[in-house]
Amino acid sequence: MIELGFPILSALIFLPMIGSAAVLAIRGAGEKVIRYFTLAVSLMVLILALLAYSPVLQSGVGAEFNYVEGPITWLPSLGGLDYLLGMDGMSAVLVLLTAFLSVLVILGSWDLIKERQAAYYFLILLFEGAMMGVFTSLNLVLFYVFWELVLIPMFFFIGIWGGPRRKFAAMKFLIYTHVGSTIMLLGFIALFLFSPSHSFNFTDLAGQIPFWLQLVAMAAVFWGFAVKLPVVPFHTWLPDAHVEAPAPISVFLAGLLLKMGGYGFLRFNLGLFPDASREFASFFIILGIITMFYGAFVAMTQKDLKRMIALTSVNHMGFVLLGAFTGSVIGISGAIFQMFNHGIAIGLLFMLSGYIHEQAGTRDITLLKGLRKNMPRTAALLVIGSLAAMGAPLYSNFLSEFMVIVGAISTDVRYAVLMLVPLMTVAYFLWMIRRSVTSQPTEIRKHDLGNRSTLALVMYIIPLILLIIFPFLVLNVVDPLATVYANSFLGVTP
Repeated sequence: MIELGFPILSALIFLPMIGSAAVLAIRGAGEKVIRYFTLAVSLMVLILALLAYSPVLQSGVGAEFNYVEGPITWLPSLGGLDYLLGMDGMSAVLVLLTAFLSVLVILGSWDLIKERQAAYYFLILLFEGAMMGVFTSLNLVLFYVFWELVLIPMFFFIGIWGGPRRKFAAMKFLIYTHVGSTIMLLGFIALFLFSPSHSFNFTDLAGQIPFWLQLVAMAAVFWGFAVKLPVVPFHTWLPDAHVEAPAPISVFLAGLLLKMGGYGFLRFNLGLFPDASREFASFFIILGIITMFYGAFVAMTQKDLKRMIALTSVNHMGFVLLGAFTGSVIGISGAIFQMFNHGIAIGLLFMLSGYIHEQAGTRDITLLKGLRKNMPRTAALLVIGSLAAMGAPLYSNFLSEFMVIVGAISTDVRYAVLMLVPLMTVAYFLWMIRRSVTSQPTEIRKHDLGNRSTLALVMYIIPLILLIIFPFLVLNVVDPLATVYANSFLGVTP
């Protein structure tokens, strides 16, 4: 276990939260000061995330909880409520993703968000701190508090800065996610009441839950995780939320919020309910396959660029569910790697959809003609982002999807049918590119991306290329944990 001389996990959570309060305190200083202050806070969080990630990578201790803080008794009158934080390989990857995307969302917001900026950047930092809490909490109630706290800024993001149907989309998002979370909480309470340890602490519960209780708790938490991932048919809130949300917030939605579902399935099903998960692995795998094919098929029918990108998220997150329940090291590692890669690639596409809508006045793919001539920078980045999302071998998305498919086929050769999913993904992205990029222009558009916006968007691409060349930068962190989860899933005693 790695230890530091200061509470780095608490700093990752509360630095952005304190920064969010500071944004409100300086709201009279002007929009430019608020933007730069928010960026400075998020950059400090990114530095902390890198400081936490580097020792885990170098020491190969991703299977352990590192930087453990606590337990500190939270509510003495009710045993089991502790402030307890820790970071293993999966947490480290998702914390780094959160910090990186937060910086890029702030940069992208400078061009696309013009109103109520103090409130907006306050919510940005609050969201970042809450996400850090989700990925580092080792107490189930503390985890639930951060899980629910994430909903508050997202509700206001959609409801205030969203499109014409923003109120409907915000309420639908809140109802779906909160109902799922409430049922999940009932599962946590059952674990506390009926487990031998009578604790909410993850470290006390692991390996101590009887099979019947695993089944009950797994059924309860499934609702919360299935809505967030999202699993078909619990996905219907997602397209509406994405279409109405401003583009930078869609980056948070797809890049981070959906990862909460994947994280939950991996952390709880494999970490706490391995026996029940093994018993129902085929059910989860079939759900993952249905989600993959459904997302790909429906994306092919869309005319709205942003809605198409939203549905491709459903497709790609199906890989995470599938990989998690293959029970193989390569499948589980691929699922975690896919969460990171998808968050970066889909973030680029959503941000581009916002710029395209602002520049061209539409997101209708049938009306976007000749972007290569009128907006060459935008067109080039759209093609590059599409190649990454469709899993072209130039980018690390290819590697994570390949790992999941190999893990599935190694479980059952009939899963070779999954090779059709990447083909469908290629088809709808090429359909979009042919109509919007390579077609003949029908009108002259006056402006393309500026230098600052271009640089900010290029930053999305760098990790995807870096990790196809040096995948060990992520896999060396997640493989040890994947090995532990695979052994637990298969009932193998290490």
